[in-house]
Amino acid sequence: MNNMPKVKIGIVAVSRDCFPESLSVNRRKAVVAAYAAKYGMDDIYECPVCIVESEIQMLEAVEDLKKNGCNALCVYLGNFGPEIAETLLVKHFDGPAMICAAAEESQNDLMDGRGDAYCGVLNASYNLKLRNLKAYIPEYPVGTAEECADMIKEFVPIAKAIVGLRNLKIISFGPRPLNFLACNAPIKQLYNLGVEIEENSELDLFEAFNNHAGDARIPGVVKEMEEELGAGNKRPEVLEKLAQYELTLLDWVEAHKGSREYVAIAGKCWPAFQTQFKFVPCYVNSRLTAKGIPVSCEVDIYGALSEFIGTVVSEDIVTLLDINNSVPADMYKEAIEGKFPYTHKDTFMGFHCGNTASSKLAFCEMKYQKIMARNLPIECTNGTLEGDIAPGKITFFRLQSTADAQIRAYIAEGEVLDVRTKSFGAIGVFAIPEMGRFYRHVLIERNYPHHGAVAFGHFGKALYEVFKYLGVEEVKFNQPKGMLYPTENPFA
Repeated sequence: MNNMPKVKIGIVAVSRDCFPESLSVNRRKAVVAAYAAKYGMDDIYECPVCIVESEIQMLEAVEDLKKNGCNALCVYLGNFGPEIAETLLVKHFDGPAMICAAAEESQNDLMDGRGDAYCGVLNASYNLKLRNLKAYIPEYPVGTAEECADMIKEFVPIAKAIVGLRNLKIISFGPRPLNFLACNAPIKQLYNLGVEIEENSELDLFEAFNNHAGDARIPGVVKEMEEELGAGNKRPEVLEKLAQYELTLLDWVEAHKGSREYVAIAGKCWPAFQTQFKFVPCYVNSRLTAKGIPVSCEVDIYGALSEFIGTVVSEDIVTLLDINNSVPADMYKEAIEGKFPYTHKDTFMGFHCGNTASSKLAFCEMKYQKIMARNLPIECTNGTLEGDIAPGKITFFRLQSTADAQIRAYIAEGEVLDVRTKSFGAIGVFAIPEMGRFYRHVLIERNYPHHGAVAFGHFGKALYEVFKYLGVEEVKFNQPKGMLYPTENPFA
């Protein structure tokens, strides 16, 4: 996948001058050796500078990290650590940072070999707060060399997401469709997150599309599409236009990313799109998303943002779906009850017109957009990629700015069930434990829109840490039975 950040984490050992420096140096070497043995050295660098209480040594470490291409930092407390220098290291590095610390090794070496890093993390956290600095601190940040190596590995997707967002531009086309206030997108919070946005008219996009007519690359893209669709190529007459549109978007991204390295797109797809372009863009959206360029539907800017975060964290394709319809009672009785550990209210159908990548569908065909075709000629609505979403683990999540520009998020892990949907679009039968309560007391109560990003796997732990690092104060989840939501009636 393209359009994906890479990280190189520099590990710096810090030392308090009244503790043996060798504790930090030797323990750092042990952590790096453990990491190399388990994960290799592609995304980690061992900084040879050992910080004491000197700001000068701190600056030397920062210079060394940057010279060696590090864009993320691990501050490792091999002993108590210098609370000022170690937090200034986070400040001057100016990239995603984490803090972890050494556990004591043996009861036989608690005189000169005791490092007190357990205590040092407390002072480090206090000093971070004093300086309004952010750092990722694992759930239990004190460990053996092997345990600290695992902590650093868990930081990798978090660091990638932060690096990605600081270098992301969202390109949008057109205002939201009528009656889609639910996807309202105040852009202030994008800037607070370090994200740039370029808002364009769909007329600009239409002009660019027309300028790509006859592009010499179109036949090659059509051939790619034919190979991908195989027997599912049920609308071959629209492929040339879809290829023209795909090239239009890819060229726009290259011409407009500007100073940013990564791009996501919030695209327009109705109501005038079909009548003017003479197709719907769903299949192209799926193909770009599969290339690592997330494309949201219906100019859903925060949907595109969420998809990008999910792509980086999962290192895989994501999709954007409506939290769409309930599962009929007879389908639940026939295909779910007694076969899966879910109540009827735990289930729902996630759907969109046809924007999910072919590799994430159990089967697929190129079709027309059934809902739009109720009011328009079918030939204007060709271009959806339809089929049941492949069964497996998923994480449903969203980062959202509210209408009054407050940032909040939700995360819920579940699965797509191996149950035929018997419906249209890109669609699946989803199950999330306690979904009924989550739907009422998070999605409805906190005014979330109907779109949610879907990552294919369980990534709640990393996503939660990303949102915390970004300063999102409210991150909701599907609470287990017996754990009441603030608005839940305890007598219900």
